[in-house]
Amino acid sequence: MTPEEQHLAKEASKLFSGRVEFLLSAPQLKHLPDPDYPEIAFAGRSNVGKSSLINALVQRKAIARTSVTPGRTQELNFFEVGDPTQFRLVDMPGYGFAKAPLKVVDNWRKLVRTFLRGRVPLKRTMVLVDSRHGLKDTDREMMTMLDEAAVGYRIVLTKADKVKASELEAVRSKVEEEVRKHPAAYPQMHVTSSEKGMGLEELRAAILSDIRE
Repeated sequence: MTPEEQHLAKEASKLFSGRVEFLLSAPQLKHLPDPDYPEIAFAGRSNVGKSSLINALVQRKAIARTSVTPGRTQELNFFEVGDPTQFRLVDMPGYGFAKAPLKVVDNWRKLVRTFLRGRVPLKRTMVLVDSRHGLKDTDREMMTMLDEAAVGYRIVLTKADKVKASELEAVRSKVEEEVRKHPAAYPQMHVTSSEKGMGLEELRAAILSDIRE
């Protein structure tokens, strides 16, 4: 990292280790908090490790809860970061829906699509992709949705410690190649492990940079 990037990473680490508080859950758009602060959203398939990554980023064990039944949590969860508040993290409902009724899937699509298109303070969305599997059709659907909404996003590979280095590099190259075809995708991809702490410092710095754009 350059000296400037090192300074940003240090500042981000301090901010994320400070005040982080759950604000509210919004099952419908009418429950959204006032758009007072910049927001960074986290999206990903069920079981991609979204809650674990958020917990690791803010250095807490259980600020974001993991759902017992994947695909069942259909709410936007908001967390405030900083004292005073600097920005918000938005934990979006996981997609994948292996065990979800069709009506739940439809409600998810409406909630997420409308949120993405109309949320003015949304600075960036982090699209989490499991390093063991690479991009799935549901990830591509989310990426297309973000492209159409003109919402910039970063691809974050999760669970990088669960695959061999050679396999990880192959997945990374393949995902990068596909991501280049998406107009709203940020060119830099992040490789992370919540369990091992891999890539978290760089991701925190990237989030802080996005907030300040």
